[in-house]
Amino acid sequence: MEITINRKPLDKVTESENEGRQAVHSIKLEQANTTEELPAVFKINELNLWYGQDHALKDIQFTIPEKQVTAIIGPSGCGKSTFIKTLNRMVEMVPSVRMSGEILYRGRNIFDSKYNVEELRTEVGMVFQRPNPFPKSIYENIAYGPKIHGIKNKKVLDEVVEKSLRQAAIWDEVKDRLHENAVGLSGGQQQRLCIARCLAVEPDVILMDEPTSALDPISTLKVEELIQELKKNYSIVIVTHNMQQAARISDKTAFFLNGEVIEFRDTGTLFSTPSDKRTEDYITGRFG
Repeated sequence: MEITINRKPLDKVTESENEGRQAVHSIKLEQANTTEELPAVFKINELNLWYGQDHALKDIQFTIPEKQVTAIIGPSGCGKSTFIKTLNRMVEMVPSVRMSGEILYRGRNIFDSKYNVEELRTEVGMVFQRPNPFPKSIYENIAYGPKIHGIKNKKVLDEVVEKSLRQAAIWDEVKDRLHENAVGLSGGQQQRLCIARCLAVEPDVILMDEPTSALDPISTLKVEELIQELKKNYSIVIVTHNMQQAARISDKTAFFLNGEVIEFRDTGTLFSTPSDKRTEDYITGRFG
């Protein structure tokens, strides 16, 4: 079969058409370079997860960049929290879970039988939906992790506690109360304390599962400002039911629906010009 291609002779290409093609090429090149310049902290390849017979995650495949905020959005029951708990294998604590595929953390498959789970959970810390301080002093909450990892020197522990509380933007509020019980703090302070506790063991990645859903607007703002500051040194993955929050604080956004990733793009692009109608329907409030 002979295929005929209608092609305009080069000398007939107008100047404006040529400029347009060059502009498109430049944009594509810039986008490609931007993607290549972002090192990956996680690469998820064909990840599937079942709770018994329930297929909760279906062929998940995307890359989470380093030192950015990646938001996971979607309606209730779409697999957001399940997914984030696979990144440090916490999901394995649920009975009857089985998985296939791979998650590469810094190039190494976390499902490898030789991978030390405790080491993974040190590198990939977790902050939960509701603040969960230990019923101990503020100081002991922060010092707990470093002590488990073998730090016994009081001076070193003092430095870790102060540094972690400063990083979590709560030092000035608690520096005169370090030996008081942490459960006496407000909800917003407790959540920042839990972030400080996570930071005390010097993780590489911080996972946050709806960290502000139980907080008032002022506390939410403080945590959002903290996240923006922390991404200078940490890679952050946050599950949020609040699309406005995702738009405010994240660099990348993945839209989950029925256990699938429908779309994963730069946050501004996903919210302004989604490529899938299901994404558009969700972010415009037609469902969810």
